[in-house]
Amino acid sequence: MGKLFTELTLGDYHLKNRILMAPLTRCRAVERGIPNALMANYYGQRASAGLIISEAVAVSKQGLGWLNTPGIFTDEQVKGWQKVATSVHEKQGKMFLQLWHMGSIVHPDFLEGQLPVSSSEVKQQGSLTTAKGRDREFVVPRALNKIEIKQVIKQFVDAAKNAIKAGLDGVEIHGANGFLIDQFTRDSINQRVDEYGGSIDNRLRFMMEVVEAVCDAIGSGKVGIRLSPSNSVWGISDSDPKSTFSQAVSRLNAFNLAYVHILESKPQEDKSTEFRAYLTPILRQKYNGKLIINGGFNKSTASSAIHNKEADAVAFGTLFIANPDLVNKFENDLCLTEPDKSTFYTQGAQGYTDY
Repeated sequence: MGKLFTELTLGDYHLKNRILMAPLTRCRAVERGIPNALMANYYGQRASAGLIISEAVAVSKQGLGWLNTPGIFTDEQVKGWQKVATSVHEKQGKMFLQLWHMGSIVHPDFLEGQLPVSSSEVKQQGSLTTAKGRDREFVVPRALNKIEIKQVIKQFVDAAKNAIKAGLDGVEIHGANGFLIDQFTRDSINQRVDEYGGSIDNRLRFMMEVVEAVCDAIGSGKVGIRLSPSNSVWGISDSDPKSTFSQAVSRLNAFNLAYVHILESKPQEDKSTEFRAYLTPILRQKYNGKLIINGGFNKSTASSAIHNKEADAVAFGTLFIANPDLVNKFENDLCLTEPDKSTFYTQGAQGYTDY
């Protein structure tokens, strides 16, 4: 069990333990995507984690399509994140900001009626709430042209620079869960016939260009990336995820990143009825750097994963919601508090900072 509590070097940083806080959207940035004092308190409460990875944070207005979620593209937002960084650092914590562009999932309600963007004109399945009401269905996006792709890459770069300006320790590029980078990576969405579509190499081009540009801007030791090889959220899928993501992590070796973060539940822990191949062991063999895993782990399974060298650290999401002192509870075998699911995406302190 002790492996969880051992120190670990990730990129430029030396972590005090291998119990990481996974990104969790909580919808508390209620004013123009600006982080507030409540959010600073929330993250500060959880600073005993070896590393906090923030909730998804929009790199631009174009990429933001979820009510009450934060951004990192205005001066006010940067100042808000400065307060969060200070709160975490005052408790000797470390924090990376997750950089997010939602792509086609952004409803036109967020874009003054304009269409969202993606790799291709392919509609994803599902809906989200906007200021105009609930269950607003996703629309058919427009495909980014090559000039616009470079502009979006710059959005990621500017966001990464803003994160460092705000005093955060680094960034995690969100390449998972059906958002924009994933919309280029997977062949169920990417129908392009240029150098950004077709072969696996081409579909990975956008991801690699984002990673390279962000590393050049802030240093590779301050950069991680999150992938979700078997996640089929919002109808996104890939005809050969083993080959696609094996190639992805193999190519990521070239950047000397702080880490690669894999979101994937083991089959026996997966509550879905659909069979999904568990790719993490294969990706572990392909990737030479530090690997973080996330997806339904508890203290016992996480300890075993690290002991067996399946990963270097484990990120916990839901467990951190109601247990801000999760590290202490794990270390002392204390009972865990169950979270109030009705407050996951509400506003205010209830179910957020009152555990």
